[in-house]
Amino acid sequence: MAFTAKDVMALRERTGCGMMDCKKALTQTDGDMDKAIDVLREQGLAKAAKKASRIAAEGVAYAYANEEGTAGVALEVNAETDFVAKNADFQAFVKTVAETVMNENPADVDELLTKTAVGTEMTVADLLREKIQTIGENIIIRRFTRYEGTVATYIHAGGKIAVMVKFDTDVAAQDGFKVYAKDIAMQVAAAAPAYLNKDQVPAEVIEHEKKIMTEQVINDGKPANIAEKIVAGKIGKYYEENCLVNQVFVKDSKLKVDQYTAQTAKALGGNISIVEYVRFEKGEGLEKRNDDFAAEVASMVK
Repeated sequence: MAFTAKDVMALRERTGCGMMDCKKALTQTDGDMDKAIDVLREQGLAKAAKKASRIAAEGVAYAYANEEGTAGVALEVNAETDFVAKNADFQAFVKTVAETVMNENPADVDELLTKTAVGTEMTVADLLREKIQTIGENIIIRRFTRYEGTVATYIHAGGKIAVMVKFDTDVAAQDGFKVYAKDIAMQVAAAAPAYLNKDQVPAEVIEHEKKIMTEQVINDGKPANIAEKIVAGKIGKYYEENCLVNQVFVKDSKLKVDQYTAQTAKALGGNISIVEYVRFEKGEGLEKRNDDFAAEVASMVK
């Protein structure tokens, strides 16, 4: 029995499985839709697809650098519950994904899914599907970033926040730098800077902030000629709160981050600059599950 692209689409809609899996199932069953559904169920794919409709906003944010500190990966992998996030099998899967990103350097999650997972003969997509089946929850590889260069990583609260920072320095081998680098990664985790420095803040963002600040000052009864000076001071405060290098150092309130950087570089007899960073917070921006357990119990006894 022949089948068309519309049949593949119909099977995908009925099962939620991937296009290629649906095509293979229809090929195997000579286009018989019902038999194709059975094939997908036998392979566990339809069951996985059903789980894939569930909200996955828990999980972990994870980061690690290689032993040399010359490359690193930060990523977020989501699951449905915090309980599963603590599962050893889930955590091993996250590490495998991170190592695969490190080795293969994929451009995005879609490309990552096509790569062979480190230590296996399976693609990441197949391994992900297997974990959905064995663990019993929807799992999503949400995002990742990979840096090459001098990097430091930090994981806060067992995977609530993961940070990776890249530096330009000639003192990376010194223990004093390693302490400094961890401090900066912890700063990013704690203070959540939106930008690295003033130059990275878009002009339209500053104009928007100035407009709001000016209205606030005028509404407070200050004359327009004084408002401009007050707003200039407020913009300075904005930079201090939102730009990493301008923030107050969390471990010493007498220092700004750029001062701590300069102080460390001088002490180590070299140069240090922060190039870029990434901060992933678990579930950030995702819809959270809102389980109504009373309703669930009621539905079970009907």
